Amino acid sequence: MIPRGARTATAALAAAALAGTLLTGCTQTVRDPAATAPPRPLPSSSDGAPVDVVTGLASPWSILQVGDGRILVSERDSGHIVRVDRGEAQPIGTVPGVVHEGEGGLLGLAYRDGWLYAYTTTATDNRVIRMRLGDDLSLGSPQVLLDGLEKAPNHDGGRLAFGPDGMLYVTVGDASDTGNAQNLKKLNGKILRMTPDGAVPDDNPFAGSYVYSYGHRNPQGLAWDDHGQLWASEFGQDTWDELNRIEPGKDYGWPIVEGVAHDPRFVDPVAQWSTDDASPSGLAYVDGAFWMAGLGGQRLWRITVSADGRASTDAFFTGDAGYGRLRDVAPAPDGGLLVLTDNTDGRGSPRDGDDRLLHVPPGVSG
Repeated sequence: MIPRGARTATAALAAAALAGTLLTGCTQTVRDPAATAPPRPLPSSSDGAPVDVVTGLASPWSILQVGDGRILVSERDSGHIVRVDRGEAQPIGTVPGVVHEGEGGLLGLAYRDGWLYAYTTTATDNRVIRMRLGDDLSLGSPQVLLDGLEKAPNHDGGRLAFGPDGMLYVTVGDASDTGNAQNLKKLNGKILRMTPDGAVPDDNPFAGSYVYSYGHRNPQGLAWDDHGQLWASEFGQDTWDELNRIEPGKDYGWPIVEGVAHDPRFVDPVAQWSTDDASPSGLAYVDGAFWMAGLGGQRLWRITVSADGRASTDAFFTGDAGYGRLRDVAPAPDGGLLVLTDNTDGRGSPRDGDDRLLHVPPGVSG
């Protein structure tokens, strides 16, 4: 039996604290003295098996660690941000203007220098915003860094991550319009790179453009290896999901090719999977290996890339030992992993306690 964490705060508290506001208004914040408390050590089991950090999350999407290791999670459909600690998911606020439709809503989170960054779907577009995050986890008013990204019920992308160069990287799906991915005048179907205040960096590969790489269908994972090299996981269509080594200015082939094509015009993925085995979202790099969360594949993938560029892969938490759809994965403070399930998003089969944040201790097996 998997140990169970406590449920989220009551629905009445969440409803009272997190009532939506207009995009131009301030976020609403729960004032809780516990918000400033340092996090307790993550729970672990005596046999090294994954343990629930918290249960009862609703359509969670992104794991974010801030400051002294406090953990935040975005909930896609409601626009809520919750702090996970002490077996509870305590709401800290809601991002105003979030409109959930299909795969859109409150998606990726990132943090830098007192700012919380978010990728959101609104009534008209997808956009990147930032809000001041207080020491008590209070949220300031949103500041729009980039708007006008096409939205759609599918293929919204949505991952945010700061690279070792201090720049913010953004995955943007093709919004179900395959022509976007090869059109350098459009920002959909791309991985973007911007400064922390939303400007185009002078050294981007295309002058005056946020575009860092193109030819993407629906990338949703970003991670850097020990050498500072960027990698991305990407949903395929009917044949191949991909793990790509991302180089500035390069074309990754969608919609002309999918998977390894040996076409010199495009960069081939380093690893690929049947779409039934992966449907990848979050990506992390821990202890010399990539870890990739699989939604449709309902498993956690470990990918090790050798010095000559060849990839070996292993799957964990498959079959009856699994946890269903996995949305995100992040490094844990103890060298293990934090893994976020996503069985309540309308496509999964929720079980008792879903959705949950899991702590996977170092030396994962399964």
